[in-house]
Amino acid sequence: MSYPLAQLCLLPLLLSPLSVGAPISPAEPISQAYSLALYMQKNTSTLLQTYLQYQGSPFSDPGFSAPELQLSSLPPAVVSFKTWHALDDGERLGHAQGAFLALTQHLQLVGDDQRDLNPGSPMLLAQLGAARLRAQGLLGNMAAIMTALGLPIPPEEDTLGVVPFGASAFERKCRGYVVTREYGHWTDRAVRDLALLKAKYPG
Repeated sequence: MSYPLAQLCLLPLLLSPLSVGAPISPAEPISQAYSLALYMQKNTSTLLQTYLQYQGSPFSDPGFSAPELQLSSLPPAVVSFKTWHALDDGERLGHAQGAFLALTQHLQLVGDDQRDLNPGSPMLLAQLGAARLRAQGLLGNMAAIMTALGLPIPPEEDTLGVVPFGASAFERKCRGYVVTREYGHWTDRAVRDLALLKAKYPG
């Protein structure tokens, strides 16, 4: 799947600059973030399937799934409905902000891994790059929402920490699988989060 360059470049720029001192309504940035999250959601399964296809067996085997694989540096998106629904605006946005910050850093690492493991896979590398750009765009939208709601924006952190550069090819493939899988799960959760906020703060 190809992604027009102009379309990719515009994604992180969805938000218009906010005037200093002007009253800010949360409705507009929430709507913009929701539209971007929906757009992202349409491509997450394609990214995961493309990633698995290029990794060889067992990843490329039909029906491959390994939900038990996790990364300590990447928060899982799965949460009970009761816990999710009880989150306040700050907690909801803070969790999403932290997750997509981590995802932008992890997607960069996965892209670097795949350039080494699968240098002849321009389609996969392009999809990983596009996913990272969109995650960055959604981060910007989330920050605008938090500003409009008067919530503090968490500082950017190095979520990866020390990366074991001696990791085997199989370990790097497992890492990439978890990242592309969780990118999809967090995008699904962001759509639900933003739909709830959209209903709470109608334009």
